[in-house]
Amino acid sequence: MAVKIRLLRMGKIRNPQYRIVVADSRTKRDGRAIEFVGIYQPKEHPSVIEVKSDRVQYWLSVGAQPSEAVQRLLEKTGDWQKFKGLPAPEPLKVAPERADRKAAYEAEAKAAAGLAEAPAKPAKKAAAKVEAPAEAEAPKTEEQAGGDSGEQA
Repeated sequence: MAVKIRLLRMGKIRNPQYRIVVADSRTKRDGRAIEFVGIYQPKEHPSVIEVKSDRVQYWLSVGAQPSEAVQRLLEKTGDWQKFKGLPAPEPLKVAPERADRKAAYEAEAKAAAGLAEAPAKPAKKAAAKVEAPAEAEAPKTEEQAGGDSGEQA
């Protein structure tokens, strides 16, 4: 039996998500798989590639052939180089840690209730514009007032 490591498509229209599977080469693309060994989500930024390295190494060692797309993914994760005995590639890009939305919500709620100080936010341009006219309307000194009326000293 010829075994292949290939992609099984999942997800919605225009939002593909793939599972990396080990399957008989005669089965359909989305047909029955022998084992699921990873996931690939190309629409995320950066793309999500998660592979069970030990299982992929096992299947490659017993003769499973990766499809071209899966081979490129394995090259990015370093599993293909590990199998072939080549030097490892540079590390994958990782998405930055997302801010905790619940903590931010609770801080805003406390600030609104007046229980804690509001977190410092960057000043907006509108605030700078409001301060500028207030300075222009400052009361004039006698010298400025006399100069405006046309009187000479």
